[in-house]
Amino acid sequence: MMISFESVTKRYAGGRDGLSEVSLLIESGELAFITGHSGAGKSTLLKLIGLIERPTRGQVLMDGRNIGRLPRRAIPAHRRKIGMVFQDHKLLPDRSIFDNVSLPLIIAGMSRRDIEKRVRAALDQVSLLGREAHRPEMLSTGEQQRVGIARAVVSRPKLLIADEPTGNLDPALSLEIMLLFRRLNEVGVTTLIATHDIGLLDQLGGRRLMLDQGRLAADLQAH
Repeated sequence: MMISFESVTKRYAGGRDGLSEVSLLIESGELAFITGHSGAGKSTLLKLIGLIERPTRGQVLMDGRNIGRLPRRAIPAHRRKIGMVFQDHKLLPDRSIFDNVSLPLIIAGMSRRDIEKRVRAALDQVSLLGREAHRPEMLSTGEQQRVGIARAVVSRPKLLIADEPTGNLDPALSLEIMLLFRRLNEVGVTTLIATHDIGLLDQLGGRRLMLDQGRLAADLQAH
């Protein structure tokens, strides 16, 4: 899935710009990291892709379609095309790991048999097969984050976005999670990850989009 920002500005109430005149192109199948200080606009950029926010000016295009003009009723279908990973997992504490991961497939109306196959495959990808009956509280923080990733990829999206997915993890777990994203990208998933962990990116390589006060300050291609 190709993503294009064309002179995109997002202005919040009170006059603060979350993004200012940002133009960039993410090719289909690409892996890119969004970096910058806290408040630089990383989360805003991802929220515009997920239609959690809409641009004030400019256009956000996905496969050539201006998503900022999608009607409200079309937003759920749009989000089903995207895997979203958050720092705080957003897992349902009273549900099993299986139930948490299967939620997007249940919403999509998939059959029970297909759901079971997809959930097992997704948990296998994140090395949690066999833990389906556990509840989130029985897992470590890193394992909970991997459940969040399994839920994001279970519907086999063409695009995966992650907002500070390693923010609560130690360096070893952070690298493990990032390598998992790279493996998902290698099978063709366009992957966009917001992170402030420059040391981690130095180990990973890849394209970096550096934001500074809402503006695109640098676009560093992978070596």
